[in-house]
Amino acid sequence: MTFIRENTHPKGLIAGLAIGDALGAPLEGSQQFGVWVTNMLPGGRHFRKAGEYTDDTLQALAVAESLIACGGFCPNDLINRFLEGFKKRPEWYGPTSTAFFKLVRSGTPPHLAAKIVHRHNKGSRTNGSVMRGFPLGIFYPSDDVYNISIDCSATTHFDPVAGHASAWLTMMASDLCRGVSRKKAFVRARARCRSEEVLSKLGNYDRYPPDPSLDAVNCAHAALFCFMNSRTFEHAVLSAINLGGDADTVGACCGALAGSYWGIEKIPARWTDNLEGYSKIIYVAAKLWEKRLDR
Repeated sequence: MTFIRENTHPKGLIAGLAIGDALGAPLEGSQQFGVWVTNMLPGGRHFRKAGEYTDDTLQALAVAESLIACGGFCPNDLINRFLEGFKKRPEWYGPTSTAFFKLVRSGTPPHLAAKIVHRHNKGSRTNGSVMRGFPLGIFYPSDDVYNISIDCSATTHFDPVAGHASAWLTMMASDLCRGVSRKKAFVRARARCRSEEVLSKLGNYDRYPPDPSLDAVNCAHAALFCFMNSRTFEHAVLSAINLGGDADTVGACCGALAGSYWGIEKIPARWTDNLEGYSKIIYVAAKLWEKRLDR
């Protein structure tokens, strides 16, 4: 039997996502470092200040704010919010999302744009839809969140594998926010997964070394691997971002899981004190928890 936790864990989810994102951003695209990075640094591909996040957090906040405004998942509202973020900082976005938003801005209907990008790029299983889906786990209980995660992913990423990878992590985050143990949340996600590929990789996460790539399944696996093998929020997120590669997204995904499990109080103050827009992040998380369906 589960219980409803205080909003410290939903706050931990979104704050953890943003912190993993901001910590990983300067390492994005790098090889695994010989030096263990432990603090927020400036720099990276877009020369961010220490503590600044990327489109990973921007899109996750868009999902959260859309859920609050609409009282549930509303694809049209969500795409409009995504577009507003893309217009402000298009250079932040990954290949699938960038191609999708450019087509939509030129007048292509979203459902058709997703198919065109998938066909043109010979796939769309990148991790852009994985890192943004976590707020769904605050709003929806895990019994409901699988199909909605698939639908949310499909707004931009036509390949269903990306949606199944997102659904696995979001189901776990939903359960963790509601007091389910880490082991039980994993077992429940494994039992519900409907993708053989995702089930094989994430269901046996300890059999594979983490690969922090743009691939949705590999990214989700790397985040899960770091989370499941850590005893603290800090160690989980640092393990994720120090893999290098797509460090901001792996960090964001791992941070969301870790924050939903350990809660906001277990996140080091040296990170929350320096995180961009921290007060807004906390407000949005609390508001989303207040609006959740199973309150």
